[in-house]
Amino acid sequence: MQKTSLDALVREHLQRAADGSTGRSAETLHGGHEHTLRQTLIALTAGQSLTEHENPGEATLMVLHGRVRLRSGGTSWDGMTGDFIVIPQARHSLEALEDSAALLTVAKLP
Repeated sequence: MQKTSLDALVREHLQRAADGSTGRSAETLHGGHEHTLRQTLIALTAGQSLTEHENPGEATLMVLHGRVRLRSGGTSWDGMTGDFIVIPQARHSLEALEDSAALLTVAKLP
């Protein structure tokens, strides 16, 4: 069994994002290429984004800190700390409206 403090990781990755040239930081907490389920902590400084990309499977986003905007097609959803967003099965992007961290959970399609 493994226990991880998400609060501590959020602080660490927000600092890494702020210190880095890209304004972002990420770490896979569970899973990887050999697993179906993957959970990744993503931190973005205000104004940074993950450009539009394909959805690799069923996915959700739990906002752990800050405010984000998820866009897909002509629709967008804003999320803030504590919000849970189901990511559509379509191309999408994610933008940090303020310094933000979120837990991305993906169950990859076979």
